[in-house]
Amino acid sequence: MLTIDRSIVDAIVAHARRDHPDEACGVVAGPVGSDKPTRHIPMENAARSMTFYEFDSMEQLRVWREMDDRDEEPVVIYHSHTATEAYPSRTDIAFAGEPGAHYLLVSTREPDTEEIRSFRIVDGVVTEEPVRILDAGVDPHAVQSYMFGQSPATVDYECSGS
Repeated sequence: MLTIDRSIVDAIVAHARRDHPDEACGVVAGPVGSDKPTRHIPMENAARSMTFYEFDSMEQLRVWREMDDRDEEPVVIYHSHTATEAYPSRTDIAFAGEPGAHYLLVSTREPDTEEIRSFRIVDGVVTEEPVRILDAGVDPHAVQSYMFGQSPATVDYECSGS
């Protein structure tokens, strides 16, 4: 089961809406071995595609090194689907390279609603899991959100973890 704070989910959905009609992508880091998503890191879709996402290789290297330096790992890897349901495509499954991560998908095909689903993808096997969204109070020092490769006018979201 993926347990995640409402403010992080809201930040992911906002990122997906902002990048629509292109797919949005990013990670939510957390302490190594904790399975607790605490730090939202929206990333650039280098493919700039409505049907495919790809992390920018230099940005991914920088983000993964930063996570290593902070004793973090990618707890959630997320992206959006802009015209289809929130279910991993064959390409998504083929590129799923973090067996311990939750793969969160957000469908923005409907303008007024979001479909949010989480999956484990290990060795090409997709298993859907429940998503538990926490509505904890916001502690501005508990979680930070960073925008890499985005414009300086981008808003940082403050989130809290449990």
